[in-house]
Amino acid sequence: MPALDAQTLLKAYSMGVFPMAMSRDDPELHWFDPERRGIIPLDAFHIPKRLARTLKSQPYTVSFDTDFEGIMRGCAAPRPGHAETWINDDIIALYTELFERGHAHSVEIRQNAALVGGLYGVSLGSAFFGESMFSTATDASKIALVALVHTLRENNFTLLDTQYLTAHLAQFGAIEISRTAYRELLTQAVAKPASFQSRGPSSASSGSSTLGKSTG
Repeated sequence: MPALDAQTLLKAYSMGVFPMAMSRDDPELHWFDPERRGIIPLDAFHIPKRLARTLKSQPYTVSFDTDFEGIMRGCAAPRPGHAETWINDDIIALYTELFERGHAHSVEIRQNAALVGGLYGVSLGSAFFGESMFSTATDASKIALVALVHTLRENNFTLLDTQYLTAHLAQFGAIEISRTAYRELLTQAVAKPASFQSRGPSSASSGSSTLGKSTG
């Protein structure tokens, strides 16, 4: 596949297609368009009870778009169950360009100022395409997802694409839909303007009552 640029990547997302490599060292990127697509319906997002307790007790700080590259590198780092990812320096540069254009965003989770988890994804219209997440502290990536959903709902987003359905995402209310149904939702979401705006840094513990409103 020819080298990607930011505009081509956005066009692909608008059509329901996303790129991946088989490994970090794979020089080839491949387009994926799954027959069954994972999404999290924003009006049915569910916070598991144990995570709700974590939100009330863990001293994490949540921020948005303060260290996009750091989040990508965290997602690319080897960790238990994830020996490697498809994220390499070229991909980091490409998505960082999307970030600089306002079409990619990150959620950062910090503990005592150290980055311990988070996620990143692409936004287009009122659609958000989750790309990857990581965690080096208890429930850090889960709290990032809660913060993301809260922000998407505050800003009138209508679609949260998870690419595939996993057991991990299912606990939050993720479901699987057909390619046809997904494309219908995608067309509507891309056509509807939305602006990714967060409230700024906050404490996961002090903000738990607000984030808890996302509980389904």
